[in-house]
Amino acid sequence: MSRSVVIDVTELVRAVFSGLSGLVIEDVEDAGDVIAVRAGTPGGPVACPDCGTETARVHGYHERTAADVPAGGRRVLVRVRVRRMRCPVPGCPRQTFREQVPGVLGRYQRRTTRLAGQVSAVARELAGRAGARLLSALGILVSRHTALRVLLRIPLPALAVPRVLGIDDFALRRGLVYATVLIDAETGRRVDVVPGRTADVAEEWLRGHPGVEVVCRDGSGAYGEAVRRALPGAVQVSDRWHLWHGLGGAVRKEVAAHSACWAQAGPVQAESAPRRRSSAGSRSTTCSTGASACWTARAAWTWP
Repeated sequence: MSRSVVIDVTELVRAVFSGLSGLVIEDVEDAGDVIAVRAGTPGGPVACPDCGTETARVHGYHERTAADVPAGGRRVLVRVRVRRMRCPVPGCPRQTFREQVPGVLGRYQRRTTRLAGQVSAVARELAGRAGARLLSALGILVSRHTALRVLLRIPLPALAVPRVLGIDDFALRRGLVYATVLIDAETGRRVDVVPGRTADVAEEWLRGHPGVEVVCRDGSGAYGEAVRRALPGAVQVSDRWHLWHGLGGAVRKEVAAHSACWAQAGPVQAESAPRRRSSAGSRSTTCSTGASACWTARAAWTWP
């Protein structure tokens, strides 16, 4: 009966602390708000990080303390006894070294690998203050500064060159410092950000990242020249925002050019009254060009 109880407890410990499978759990202590786990390394020969020679000679022992994922809403601290090994090669510059626990505890880390993954996921979604508040509610004590440091240490994903590339500039300091942003026009995902907004900057990026078939850009001549030089076979199109923005600007200019004519227009005439040419409704000096479509008679409508 006692043997079955011991087996059940052992299986329970293995299930709760499955992320520590690379260690040998020696003891679990309930210390109130904290659960303390004592563990050690499984032993065996370890390869020297410099020369790669495996050795089982132990020079000494060292204890590392790291935080693990909470259990039952309480913090978990893991105290791991690691060995300091001695390299057997006489000419190796690394005479002694500490053994590492890959997959469980990284070098110089105060959190286990699985806890670091959870903190990174929260920091990536919520950043500093909000991330620290959520982690505290989950039983993980992390300050907002630590959350930001974790966020900055997250490696960037591999750069994938899109088929349809959107390119535009934006101001870091308006009138002084500008940069170029490149996005995947089909998914809206940001691809890269490069300093500057000249043709040489855009051309260098396009030459270094082949595979773009369609370039969606604004009316900038610099970006157009960069695409023609780097990707002569790519199709250049205007994006929706700049297309409507340019159309709206052209309409606004045309309306402003004819505003003097509308101001001189008289009241609406009756349907039966014949139309007469009048100098009051003729073209003004603002729109007197032959290409203008301004009225030569009184206006037949008024603003509502």
